[in-house]
Formats: sequence, structure tokens, C-alpha cells
Amino acid sequence: MSRQEKMIKKIKELMYEPQKIRNIGICAHIDHGKTTLSDNLMAGAGLISKDLAGDQLVMDTKEDEQKRGITIDAANASMVQKYQGDEYLINLIDTPGHVDFGGDVTRAMRAVDGAVVVVCAVDGIKPQTETVLRQALKENVKPVLFINKVDRLINELQFSEEQFQERFIKIFMDVNKLIKNMAPEDKDWQLDFEDGSVAFGSAYQNWAINVPTMKETGIKFGDIIEYSRQGKLDELVERLPLYDVLLNMVIEHLPSPDVAQVYRVPKIWNGDIESAEGQTMLNASADGPLAAMITNVAEDDFAGLVSTCRVYGGALKKGDEVYLVGSKVKARIQQVGVFNGSKTIDTEKVPAGNIAYITGVKDATAGETLCLDSNRIPEFEPIDHISEPVVTIAIEAKNTKDLPKLIEVLRSVGKQDPTIKVNINEKTGEQLISGMGELHLEVMANRIINDKKLDIVTSEPIVVYRESVLGTAGPVEGKSPNKHNRFYIEVEPLDEGILNALNNKVLKEGRIKSKEMAQKFIEFGMDKEEARRVWTIYNKSMFLNMTRGIQYLDEVKELLLEGFEDALNEGPLASEEVSGLKFRLVDAKLHEDAVHRGPAQVLPAIKGAINGVIMLADPCLLEPIQKVFVSAPIEYIGACSQEIQNRRGVMTGQEIFGEVSEMEFEVPIAEMFGFAGDIRSATAGRALFSTEMKGFNTLPRNLQDNIVREIRQRKGLSPEPFSAEHYIG
Repeated sequence: MSRQEKMIKKIKELMYEPQKIRNIGICAHIDHGKTTLSDNLMAGAGLISKDLAGDQLVMDTKEDEQKRGITIDAANASMVQKYQGDEYLINLIDTPGHVDFGGDVTRAMRAVDGAVVVVCAVDGIKPQTETVLRQALKENVKPVLFINKVDRLINELQFSEEQFQERFIKIFMDVNKLIKNMAPEDKDWQLDFEDGSVAFGSAYQNWAINVPTMKETGIKFGDIIEYSRQGKLDELVERLPLYDVLLNMVIEHLPSPDVAQVYRVPKIWNGDIESAEGQTMLNASADGPLAAMITNVAEDDFAGLVSTCRVYGGALKKGDEVYLVGSKVKARIQQVGVFNGSKTIDTEKVPAGNIAYITGVKDATAGETLCLDSNRIPEFEPIDHISEPVVTIAIEAKNTKDLPKLIEVLRSVGKQDPTIKVNINEKTGEQLISGMGELHLEVMANRIINDKKLDIVTSEPIVVYRESVLGTAGPVEGKSPNKHNRFYIEVEPLDEGILNALNNKVLKEGRIKSKEMAQKFIEFGMDKEEARRVWTIYNKSMFLNMTRGIQYLDEVKELLLEGFEDALNEGPLASEEVSGLKFRLVDAKLHEDAVHRGPAQVLPAIKGAINGVIMLADPCLLEPIQKVFVSAPIEYIGACSQEIQNRRGVMTGQEIFGEVSEMEFEVPIAEMFGFAGDIRSATAGRALFSTEMKGFNTLPRNLQDNIVREIRQRKGLSPEPFSAEHYIG
């Protein structure tokens, strides 16, 4: 029996012992060495050749990932590690580092219990390091730290031992500061050099060390420098193998599913914890009702849709009929098993505590809850993505006959990647997809062409704006077509504290059903009386019922909220989404006969009132803003600043480290197209940059009229927006 066959046999045994399982994600800023690290962990486990590790990039399975040299899709692998006489099953997910693919990181964090945060020893903490840590801690995922690329400090920068120590301590303290600020209040997850929760080394050279290993082997850091500089790498790798140090750190410091699910399940599942389903999940038991969540969906040429699932309770079994709680449909599992890099290991079932794959569930979407049809359970909390789509492209099929296929492909893309927003107008034939950035959309378009063999034409990238108001207005009367129903609406910008809480995902959107929410609103600065009157939150906007004693109002409540949501999806200024507003219903008059206050009457009335009151309250466009982090030699500070200023950007911070300047800017995304080439030219290729979504700012008034006109003409609307009288006259 080969080593790989023995491992597969052992994986099938260990998956039934939750205390011997570790579900982990490898996450970091782009180019800090995650995928090389994953390669070497797999080589150490015998899944790939040690000679190819670091070059094969086996977790980058798609052709475009290998061509670009970046991870685009999260990739999974299972392996076995021996530690202190016992064997452990490590289920690993290698996540992307590029900001455009941060949605994959968010979804992966729902599937794992621990994270290995990789930080480059040369670059230190970068924006995406902070983002992935926030994503992990938000999901109650415990981190450990690996400081990578130490070989560069030794060979390129020729650091002394004192400089090494200073650099490691700075990175360590920066990461601990982030953890302290972002970790759940009841979790003391501070890292410690002494206990071995911090390691450093070189994924490229395949060695690593931490303090416990130093004590065990007697190797000091000065010895490592000598090994490296004398060309004794093989000896160094033999004495300090990366996979042993890293996986031992994972086993020692990251939780098993039976430990993690005790505190994770109550946060991500709203069902009764005392129920049979709740107790099954708390104990990570395979013997109770099935409770699983789909965290990722990918398409395979042979197997169709392949879903990645975290099994929290019970077991996913081949041939079982499962119920999709969100979609309210049933499906039969055709295949089930665990991942093995680019391959899979088929099994008859996968029990609680594991990360599984399943096929046969054609309605699968990321965030879907799975249970048995005979034992339906409440949904898991939806997966909150930190960023939102801000760049759009229009897609057309080159051949008209391919239009139905294109629509089908775009719907499939939307299922597989929830951070892609697909808008298909079957009447006009316009297909729009919105994503996190230029690269995100370029990758999607290329995959449609190359993987789906579909000839398409794409537009230049279009920026996604939001609509809001700068003033207040109302009450404005919205009349139903039959004039028998009237609604009186006021509007103003949403309270700043509430808006910040929504932006930071502290408050969730949706219908307000519990009185406890009123107290939360008050805590974020909302008026006490208004806090008790919130009906719903949608598109970071609130709808409040400030009326008293209006007869029949409860009967039309759902229609009012449906009309409110429809109105916010396409605002009156430029048919963009409306955001950041507070609408108050202050009065209403309703016909006593239900026949005269149906959808055909109520929906136009409330939508007219909302559109009209917006147009009276000094409407404005909000433009998406990116933080841009530029690292360049100090002689190029002026050139970098000039590039940014030419794009309406402003500098918000700067630090000098030796001969290098680290600059932080804020720039409208509309001005960032082509930036990569321009900054390269301006700095002779010496500048490195990364971006992060900041949010939305008010578009300068001198630009608004032209941009509104451009958006409306692109959408086939009249060049000028209608006045308030058009909606309420």
C-alpha cells in the first residue's frame, strides 16, 4: 500500500473522531506565500512530490490562477499529521489574498475553526492581513501566526540577529493589537512566542521554527542564519521541516470541532440550542439530525455543481434526500467525500466536524442550510461579506442565438460567487454583472469565454453609485391610482451611529421582529421613540411607522415594505440603489374595502411617495472610494502623490521605513481604472500597491449632473431625472 493510500485509509478513520480533527484556513495578504505554504504542507503529508512543492502550486487548480500566479478560488485538502504519538486529520482551505476575491475568504471562514495567518517578514502587516484577520475573528475563528519569507531577511537584506528580533517583535505586536481590537469579547486569543502559537520560517525553502522547537532541538536563530549563508539548506530542512512545525502548532493551538462548535454554533444558528439538533451540533455528534451549511459552490466538467459543506451535526450520506432550507427545495446527494487537493476522496458518508464535498444538489448556493427533509431545522445565519460589488460590466453574447445560454451561465456564476451581482433584463437583453473590482470581473468574463466556450463582448468597467439625500423633506403625499389610499412620508439621512453599525455589520438588515432591537438602536444614538417604531432595514436604510391608530394599516404592512424595497432598488435620480436614509410614515388614509387597497393601489402609492420625497430632499450620488496603499522608494514619493492627485485622491497617511515610503491614499474607484500601468510607469516599476474598499462618499456637486446624465442615458432613460411632481402630482 502506497503512502497516499495509507493516508486515505487513515483520513476515513479519523473523520469519525472530532477531537482529532482540525479545520483550518491559510490566509494572508496577496503574495505573502500562502499557496507555497499549502504546497509544502501537502508535500510533507505525501500528497504531492517534495521536489515540486512550492513550484507546483497544486492548490491553484485553474489555468488562470497558474497564469496569473495568484489564488482566485479557495481550495481544500485533507491530510494526516502525527503529533505526540497520536494522528490528527487536518482539513485545510487555502484562501485568496487579492482583495477582489475576499468573498472566498469570508465563506472559507464559516467552514473552519482556526486560521494560520501568514505575514511576510519583509512587508509586515498589510491591508489585506487586517481584512482576513477581521473576517476570521468575526466568524469566531481562532488565529495563529506564521511569519514567512525569513530567507529574504537573511539573504537579501543581510539582517543582524538584533534586526531579526526587532522585525519579528513588531509583526507579532501588530498582529496581537489587531486581535485584541477585533476578537470576540469573551475570547483571549492573544498570541505568545513562548507557547509556540507564533512560528517563523520560509515556505519557499520549506523550513520553520518556533520557541518550543528551539528548546526541543537546541537550534537557535544564529544557527539558522549560518545554515542559510553556508548553503546547508537540505540539512536545515531536515532538522526543521516546515510541515511538522506548522501542523504541530495547528494541533496544539487551534481548536477541534467538538471544542469550537460549543461557542461557534450559538453565534451562527438561531435555533433552540437545547433541541436535539442544537445538542447534536454542540457535541459535533454524527448520531443526531443532519445540520450542514454550504460554504462554497464550484462547477466541475464531469460532476456538475460541487458544493463545499461544513457538517455541524449528523452526517451527510450518499443517496440521502436533503432539504435546502433557504431555497425550500429537496435534492438527493449523488456523491459525498472529502477533498484531497485537486482530487477528492469518495466515502459513503461524512460525519459532523468535517469539511465535505457533495454533488447532485443543483440548487446549491453558498450560505444554504442543509438538513434531512424529515427533520427540517432553522437556517444558519447568512454569511456576511465585508465588501460589496462596486464595479459593473455589461455582457452581450456575440451571437444572438447564444443569449439563452449566456443568461443560464450568468445565473450559474451568481450562484457560485455571491459577491458577483447579476442583473439580467430579459426585456432589453441587457446583462450586467457587478463585482469587487476590475480583476474580479475580468476573471469572470475570461472563464465564461474559456470554460463555457461562449463568445461574449464586454463593456468598459462601469462604477456602481448609490443615491442618497443631503437634506430633509416631507411629509409628501403618495396617492394610489384610485385616489382612495394616501401615504405621507418624510425622509432624512440615517443617524450616523446606525449607519456605521450597518456598514460594520454590527446591525443586520431585515424585518424587525423583536423589541430587543430597539435597545440596540438606542445604543447607537437613535431617538428612543423612533427606535421602537422601526419596521425594517433594507439597503442600509430604515422604514419607520410613526403613525398611531390607522385602521387597516397592519393589513397593508407587507405591501408597504415591498414597495419601499422596490423604490430603494432603483432610485429616482439615476436608477441606482438608494442607501443611508431614514423614511418615516407619519400618516395614512386607507379605503375600508380591501378590494380597493390591494397591491395595484398600495405599491404605486408608496413608491411614488418615496421617490417624490427623495427628489425634494436635495438628492445626491454617493461614489465608491478605495483606500490605496502604495510602497515605493522615497525618491518616488512626489511621483506617487501626483498620480493620486490626478485621480481626485488625497493622502491620508505616510510612514518612512529606511529608504521606503509607505503611503495611504483615498481615491474614487471611478478614477482608478488603468492605475496599475500608470503607477508602474511613474515609478519605473519600483512601486507596489494594494487596495481596500473604504465605503461611499458624496460625489462632488460639480460632477453630479454629468454623471447622472451618463448613467441615465446608458440605462435608456430620459437624460434628466423627473421632478418630485412627476411622482406625487
